[in-house]
Amino acid sequence: MRALNNVGNLGNQLTCGVRVLGSAMLLLGLAAVPAVADETPSASPSDDSSAPTSAGTSFRTATEIDQGQQATASGSAGDYLYWSFPADAGQRPTVKATVKLPDTHASEAWQLDVYDGLRRRQACQYGAQTRTAASGTASVELACTLRTVRAWSEQWANDPLPGTYYVRLTAVNLPTSDLGLPVDAELRVDSKDIGGSAAVDGSLAEPLVPGIAVKSENSEDTADSSTTSAVLSSIEPDDGWASGWWSDRWVWTAIGGALAALAGVGGYALTRGSGRPRQVPPGA
Repeated sequence: MRALNNVGNLGNQLTCGVRVLGSAMLLLGLAAVPAVADETPSASPSDDSSAPTSAGTSFRTATEIDQGQQATASGSAGDYLYWSFPADAGQRPTVKATVKLPDTHASEAWQLDVYDGLRRRQACQYGAQTRTAASGTASVELACTLRTVRAWSEQWANDPLPGTYYVRLTAVNLPTSDLGLPVDAELRVDSKDIGGSAAVDGSLAEPLVPGIAVKSENSEDTADSSTTSAVLSSIEPDDGWASGWWSDRWVWTAIGGALAALAGVGGYALTRGSGRPRQVPPGA
């Protein structure tokens, strides 16, 4: 009989532990919903009426665009077309470009290059970065998906870092007969939030945005009120830089802690025994 009581008590304790575990997992699952939502594409479609209709001709004159905008530009074959956009930590940007060619043209190769805030050329994880348009082709489409932007990196590494990114679109090995032919270009940048799997221990003091060093220096100079900030870039993510402090890593850390606590409670319940029998007096 005593053995049956012990088994019954143990079964009740395990049942209680399972109920507590189920409740904890339910609550943590509800808390994980925002983290799952962060993994969806972060750039929402913006108003096309405010989208740029021209492109720059160098890094310093690059046309600023927001993620989710459909930028357009007209130019000539042989020109360099430049745009710039912001990318924050945890984002994986994808740049897509479409070049509309004239009715009559020779075989042309078009290339899409992406540079970070230090003007270092970034490799594409996947996508057709260079394509050749055969003679008479109406258009050519290019794409480049970058690696995930990291919040911090070693100085010797070429990892993407938060800040301004530059896009250069041009024709390579262009035949002389096609120089100066009119072309139209469309460019769009979208990003996917990767989440806690891309989090690192560290962050930049400032994003790699042109003019940020001069702006920080002038903001600390309170003696000369006539000093103006030389800001060369005005674009930034919708919710500010380094906005990705929240990630699903927090949720999985909480789940791990809850499971460890429940495992401790379950182990104690299994090993502590049934206690002092009722018929045995305390002083015995």
